[in-house]
Amino acid sequence: MDPEKSGTAGGARSKEGERKRAVAPGGFPEPRTKGERTKRRLLEAAEQVFAKLGYHDASIVKITEAAGVAQGTFYVYFTSKQAIFDAVVEDLNRRVRHYMVEASSKGTTRLEAERLGFRAYFEFTAKHPALYRIIRQAEFVSPPMLHLHYDRLAEGYTVGLAKAMETGEIAKADPLVAAWALMAVGEMIGMRWILWSKEGEMPEEVFEETMAFVARALGSGHGDSDAR
Repeated sequence: MDPEKSGTAGGARSKEGERKRAVAPGGFPEPRTKGERTKRRLLEAAEQVFAKLGYHDASIVKITEAAGVAQGTFYVYFTSKQAIFDAVVEDLNRRVRHYMVEASSKGTTRLEAERLGFRAYFEFTAKHPALYRIIRQAEFVSPPMLHLHYDRLAEGYTVGLAKAMETGEIAKADPLVAAWALMAVGEMIGMRWILWSKEGEMPEEVFEETMAFVARALGSGHGDSDAR
């Protein structure tokens, strides 16, 4: 999984802008001003509140209390609970893409990029399980944001797979279908072995089995030993 590795227009603009800023461990630009820090606190608080309580039980009061800011301050940055929910979805999407791109870009082959991208995705979701919970809520709370999340993940991924197919590095197929299929693999494996597990981490043996499956699915022709 390596969304934007090949550089779609949107991905290039996003990466170019973020390179100009120091990046915090969570995968987002380090806030530079008091306003940016306040907005970041609200987004982080909303992420936790929505994940814990769900959209309908969450409230602006609970979000501002968790963020440690006055309720009136909330409206400087967001117009409603719906607005901050949408912002949280977009923020999580941008952060997970950044995390995966930074990792997968170090790969020198398609399989290396896949391996690094999948590992980064699993690491991010282990640190931010709210990603799963909030995206699932978006299906009912904000369908356009659900579509935005997956479309942005698939956009650059599709381009990267298409290029690898053109050079013969992986088997030819419909790159869009392949991108969505591999995204589904990552999401379902992560849900089963990270979100549902008491450990909250991806077992190494499951990761290796997943990558062996991905290598076979991409038709690398090298089998399990190369995937590992």
